[in-house]
Amino acid sequence: MKHNIQITLILIGMFLLTQLIGLAVVHAYTPQIQQVEINGTIQNITKNPIPYNLDTPETKPQESLISIIVAFAIAIAFVFLLIKFKAKTFIRLWFFFVVTLVLGITLNALIFQFSFPYASLIALAIALPLAIYKIFKRNLIVHNATELLIYPGIAVVFIPLLNIWTIVILLILISLYDAWAVWHSGFMQKMANFQINELKIFGGFFVPYLSKGQRAKIKAARQKASKKDKKIKVNLAILGGGDVVFPIITAGVVLRSIGLLPALIVIATATLSLGLLFLYSQKGKFYPAMPFITAGLLTGIIIAYSI
Repeated sequence: MKHNIQITLILIGMFLLTQLIGLAVVHAYTPQIQQVEINGTIQNITKNPIPYNLDTPETKPQESLISIIVAFAIAIAFVFLLIKFKAKTFIRLWFFFVVTLVLGITLNALIFQFSFPYASLIALAIALPLAIYKIFKRNLIVHNATELLIYPGIAVVFIPLLNIWTIVILLILISLYDAWAVWHSGFMQKMANFQINELKIFGGFFVPYLSKGQRAKIKAARQKASKKDKKIKVNLAILGGGDVVFPIITAGVVLRSIGLLPALIVIATATLSLGLLFLYSQKGKFYPAMPFITAGLLTGIIIAYSI
């Protein structure tokens, strides 16, 4: 096991909680059919009630898949250039804008359920200080708490663009990329190190902890107050944001295509796959999580269609 049982359970618990929050947010933004008059005739138009003018256009899932893949490739290339030139200020501002926006989307889904006027503005007013504290103050509790809300907000933007078949294809492609980026190019490790060491932020769950040996060293150092303090390296348990958001997108697509129980099955099998990865992974080695999570998601989809 790569991490101790307590840290492993914390990561799995945060993953599962985010998935469930994601389902609630997806349900809150269920597309609505509205009747509008176009050229003198009444027509039904499907509206996705996502705030901040992020209502996704009606396109064929196949076309949306191609657009998402192209956008993903451009984003990776853009991030690579930013890391290469160490554009730290720009990246922080980019993180800040995205975090504020998607936090606003998630919080709005919770607020407008109570019929508050100007719910989207209230959500932004709450999201703004959280984003400031997350990006510029770097508090561990705020970081992980906001991560629970960030990925549902991202997912609801993409879910209307996909169906079951296109999300399956997307998962396979993302898994292949993740395996290549971790095991072959090392890009994921470089990106994570740059975020943690240079930017002091990280897109994903982030849990530092001490092993028994490290605690013993700290205890010994405290007892030898006359000696110069030494730095002790802290273990890090991380789970990347992509490993969290793609299962939410998948569960959301399943929710809208088949129903709630199938979506819960997909979440359960994805969580189980992540748990098995943590259980059988070894210390000091890097693993791409998406191939394992995708196996769980696809298993869940198969089970969902079988019942």
